[in-house]
Amino acid sequence: MYFISTRGGEKVTGAQAIVQGLAKNGGLFVPEKFPVITAEEMSAMAEMSYPERAAFVLGKYLAEELGADYLKEICEKAYSAFEGNDPVPLVKVDGESSLYVLELFHGPTCAFKDMALTVLPYLLKKSCEVTGVNDEILILAATSGDTGKAALEGFRDVPGTKVAVFYPDEGVAKMQRLQMTVQDGNNVFVAAVEGNFDDCQRGVKNLFASEEFNAKLAEKGVRLSSANSINFGRLAPQIAYYFSAYLDLLTSGQIEMGDKVDFVVPTGNFGDILAGWYAKKMGLPVGKLVCASNRNKVLADFFKKGVYDVKRDFHRTMSPSMDILVSSNLERLLFEISGRNARLTAQRMKDLAEKKEYCITAEEKAILDEEFFGGFAREDDTVEAMYEIFDEFGYAMDTHTGVALAVYMQYKDWREKKDEKADEPIVVLSTANPYKFPQDVLYALSGNDVKDSFKGIKRLNLLTAMKPPKSLLELRYRTPRFKTKVKNDLGQMAKVILGFVSGEIVPTPDK
Repeated sequence: MYFISTRGGEKVTGAQAIVQGLAKNGGLFVPEKFPVITAEEMSAMAEMSYPERAAFVLGKYLAEELGADYLKEICEKAYSAFEGNDPVPLVKVDGESSLYVLELFHGPTCAFKDMALTVLPYLLKKSCEVTGVNDEILILAATSGDTGKAALEGFRDVPGTKVAVFYPDEGVAKMQRLQMTVQDGNNVFVAAVEGNFDDCQRGVKNLFASEEFNAKLAEKGVRLSSANSINFGRLAPQIAYYFSAYLDLLTSGQIEMGDKVDFVVPTGNFGDILAGWYAKKMGLPVGKLVCASNRNKVLADFFKKGVYDVKRDFHRTMSPSMDILVSSNLERLLFEISGRNARLTAQRMKDLAEKKEYCITAEEKAILDEEFFGGFAREDDTVEAMYEIFDEFGYAMDTHTGVALAVYMQYKDWREKKDEKADEPIVVLSTANPYKFPQDVLYALSGNDVKDSFKGIKRLNLLTAMKPPKSLLELRYRTPRFKTKVKNDLGQMAKVILGFVSGEIVPTPDK
């Protein structure tokens, strides 16, 4: 299968798209055409384990190059690192006939990014082999909290790779910062940027686009790739859990084949919800995709008005992984609803960079209205939703899932008024373990406020009886290895990365 750039001018294989990460003109790679999974194939998938389901979905895009047996093997290896028998359990919240929560946080770093970033190193390794790439690969990522840790852990000490992560200095939770700064591995690097996630992401994209920076890397036998969802290899594994959730509803008798299911997704960079839309393009009977935003409601406003406008205040919230104004993966959706008009997509991205906004047509807005519902939750809305679900059903969730639950309630009211589908299942994607944000979760569930994250874990455990992940508890006794901080400046970001690659910047050794 071939992949093309959303901004035109480039056509590559799947393996090339994974190695390269980003198109040379700054566009994102998308499938030349979407493969379809038939109802018969879905019936066969219903009997599969999750790793088998994931390998089957990936195979639709990559089996021809990477091999179906290889994909099955790597999915088995990747998801064996997850807790429990099922990497992605679908939980029915007691008393709510329509509410299901898809828990995506049972991987090594306690966040949904593990669903893809435990698989990506294997995809990248094989893609390098089949494309004849012998250079060392530098995985460069911007993170709003969870991608960074998952990328660092996924690529830790993987031969032939280095991984460097930029995060916003004041824009991640304490537990997220700790997870990254104590990271083990001899091939990893972490730096804080004086700015927000959009600054980090813009800097990373500019590094990809910089001929001078890439030439300096090439002199050292290094080439760039990405662990952000701008890389199709990061996005593709996420498609699988939409199919898996649907199949779990099917096998448990909650739906019949062909019934449509709605999904509510807490959304920041638009990759997670785009994976659901890709699943729909592949034949999954998806009803509405509900895009849940926090106070940084640029996406909610876009779905309401058809205008993407980042000329607004940036808010730091209790759901920091969603504190994003420029949602990179929306470019892929724009490309599709425009009739795959690469020139128009490129112009809109130029307008966003220069004018800080762009508009879509009435016809495009009608497509979005048919397939998406956008809503947002203020901090009080999030706290109230988290408290209500815990108080009534004893189910605790993290703050990002709290945003989704608040918007779920808005959407359910809208759906019932519109067509009275009160009892049809709605799946809410839960993207992080509550213990990653213990202070905010404790406050939402009990009203108690503590300053120390580990006291928060202890009190949250007493309140909920949920077992804290060992990986988070161990952070208390770790000393940060990475203390580098840079200004929001392309030159400084390039300098520290080149220093890392050259061995001039050396973190504290692993203990």
